[in-house]
Amino acid sequence: MRKKLLLRALLLALVIFIIGGIEAQAQKKTIILVRHAEKDISATADKVDPPLNDIGLERAKRLATTVKRYKPGAVYSTNFIRTRATATPTAVWRKKAVTIFDPKKLDELVASVMASKTKRFLIVAHNTTTPTLANLFIKEEKYKPLLETEYSKMWIIKIRNGKLKSVEVTDY
Repeated sequence: MRKKLLLRALLLALVIFIIGGIEAQAQKKTIILVRHAEKDISATADKVDPPLNDIGLERAKRLATTVKRYKPGAVYSTNFIRTRATATPTAVWRKKAVTIFDPKKLDELVASVMASKTKRFLIVAHNTTTPTLANLFIKEEKYKPLLETEYSKMWIIKIRNGKLKSVEVTDY
């Protein structure tokens, strides 16, 4: 009787170990963060919610090409014309909807991404919120707001089993 109980306990422990290993594999995350592409700052452009200018539209297309190797499984954007337009070429290529997030609730976005079964994300934000998101994901105050004229930075953050594996900051 004791041997059967011991065998059952060992079997249960093995099952828990295997499930834990599978769950740990699911904790691989690659998060790509960018600021929206160049916006229209002409005199006739909407000051609150301007669209992208021609250079910005080209950058948005280039972003889709640049992130192809990561194959984002989810694309997030704030609900502004310029951020949605930056995210859309990648979303179209990946056949994904653009998920809107509230830039005032960045902690909620980070928690949602980390809890998601999806492994790879593209998140398009703004000159202040993009570096803030990077800081939240890496759990360190490292990155400062981008200059108003800075559009080319991209953060590629890799998290494994809940721990930061790497951060690459590059231009695209």
